[in-house]
Order: sequence, then C-alpha cells, then structure tokens
Amino acid sequence: MKKNALTRAGLMLAGLLLAGLANAGELEDAKALFEQKKYPEAMKLYTKLANAGNVEAQQLLGQMYWYGEAGTVDEAKATMWFQKAAAKGNKVAEASLGVMQQRVARRADIDYWVSKYDGEDLKSGKFRCPKPRVPPISKQTDEIERVSNAINKWQECYNGFVQNLNAASPLEKQIPPDIAKLMNLAEMEQAKKHLAQVQENLSEEAKVGAKMVLADVAVWRSATEAYIAEHNAIVTKAPKDESVRTK
Repeated sequence: MKKNALTRAGLMLAGLLLAGLANAGELEDAKALFEQKKYPEAMKLYTKLANAGNVEAQQLLGQMYWYGEAGTVDEAKATMWFQKAAAKGNKVAEASLGVMQQRVARRADIDYWVSKYDGEDLKSGKFRCPKPRVPPISKQTDEIERVSNAINKWQECYNGFVQNLNAASPLEKQIPPDIAKLMNLAEMEQAKKHLAQVQENLSEEAKVGAKMVLADVAVWRSATEAYIAEHNAIVTKAPKDESVRTK
C-alpha cells in the first residue's frame, strides 16, 4: 500500500515536471513568435499559458495589451494580467502597474502632447519676429537707415527662428522623457502625427510671412533706389555755382 502511494506520488511529480517543461517550451515558442512580429500567434500562446497560471506569460500578455501589439490597446485587460502576475511576485508587472497609476495622475500632460501642443514656445520670445514697417518709398537718409535697420533686425530674427525650428525637429523630441515613458503605442503614434502637423503649420506660417515681408522690401528698395538715382542725376547736372550762369 505504501509502495503504491509512493508510486502515485512519483507519477504526479513526474507529471508536474513534464507540464512545467512543456509550459517552458511553449513560453519560448511564444517569445520567438513575438520577436518575429507574429503578434496574433504570440498572443494566442501567451493567453493559453497565462490562463494556465504561467506568471511570466501573464506579465508578457499584459504588455501586449498595453502596447496594442495584436490589435487595439486594451488597458483594462493589461491591468488585469499585470495584477495577476504582480500578485505572484512578478516585479516587471508590479512596475507596470506603477506606470499605469502614474498615467492617471499625468493624464493632462499626456493629452497635451497627444493633441494640444501648439508650438507657441517656438515662435515667442526672441523667436517672435514682428513684420517690419516698410513704406513704399523712402526719400530721406534717416528714414532709409531706419527701414534698413528694421529689415536687418527682422531678417536676423527670422533666421534664428528657422534655425531653432530645425534644431527642435522632429518635435516629438520635445516630449519630456518622464511623459514619453507613460505613453502607450497608440498615444505616441498620435502625438507624432500631431506634432508633425504643428511643425508643418509653423513652417508654412513663417514662409508666408517671410514672402510678404520680402515683397514689401523689394518694392521699397526698387522705388527708393530709383528715387536716389534720379536725385543724384539731378544734382550732377545742376550748375556747380552761380558764377557758371553769368558767363
């Protein structure tokens, strides 16, 4: 009787070991599928293992739901699997739950970069370049100097704006690291699209403004230079002094 009990115990132990080995093999298979970007297949196998109680599979399945790697993002399912894995001591799952709690606290910051950032900081302060006042023509030396200085100041500001915008591009670099790490895949992709559009708008707005300024400058310069040339011609042709007229 005792021998039979031991035999049964041995068989149960062997069965558990074989099941463990089988699960380990399937877990490696699931990881391999994931690395090959065969996400639906990987999720199917992770789900099977997670339902069977495999802690690592639960944590990895939670991540797949978190990043939406087999479809859409599902935070509710991600949280569920992270909680199951964390309850069994999985440190990665515990950290993931911490991140999800931070997401709740920083929701406004996440939404700001996903859809509300307008690039105002890139065109304000020293990068705010008001259109210079350029008259149709200037006939006085002091006015010519004033307008020339205003044009040069605007040009310097505009060049600085362009250089700064190029340095900040792509604008996704502006997302603070502590916010970026809280974003899921869908949010990051949406943020990239939004920021790319903001950059395009800033660039186009600056180009249109610059064309208007340069058009005004061209008209002013042409008219002013023509006036100066005409004035100089008149002065050149004028008698040098009164004595010339009396001879």
